[in-house]
Amino acid sequence: MAEFKHGTMDITAQTKTYEGFVKFVVWAVVVLALLAVFMAVFMT
Repeated sequence: MAEFKHGTMDITAQTKTYEGFVKFVVWAVVVLALLAVFMAVFMT
């Protein structure tokens, strides 16, 4: 088995994936909040 050295793994792909996921979640929350406000104003 190869010897593992902590902190030597390349995690750029995982970092980019996580950043993309966070951006998606933020945009989704903003869109859903705006939709809720729109529905509260115009669907009464």
